[in-house]
Amino acid sequence: MKTEDALAQRRWYVVDAEGKILGRMASEIAKVLRGKNKPIFTPNVDAGDFVIVVNARGIKLTGKKLAKKVYYRHTEYPGGIRQRTAAQMLAEKPEQLVRLAVKGMLPKNRLSRKLVTKLKVYPGPEHPHEAQKPQPLAIEA
Repeated sequence: MKTEDALAQRRWYVVDAEGKILGRMASEIAKVLRGKNKPIFTPNVDAGDFVIVVNARGIKLTGKKLAKKVYYRHTEYPGGIRQRTAAQMLAEKPEQLVRLAVKGMLPKNRLSRKLVTKLKVYPGPEHPHEAQKPQPLAIEA
């Protein structure tokens, strides 16, 4: 099978994140984005599918990660380091929390930057991708 055939057979999946554990959900999403669930998987080819995550506000973190896990970013100005806890991220930008978790589980190369664009995350239950007829992706809580 050629890679063009695989690209033509891209599917759309929807994941309801309500009550799911962030890390376990992110690892399953990363597998689908890379195409590891397909028999034509090749590490250097983008043969993965699109994933839509809804209800990102309802994710769970185990242990004390809500209070102790810290996300850093830098403004590129001197002294411009900013930090947020996971609880602050969940309250302000839950879609960013999911996106960072999935991105961290992808390989660190040019291909992964392309793969992250196939991930669509929404804080609530609505998403504008009904025309693609997404299928539910089964992920255990």
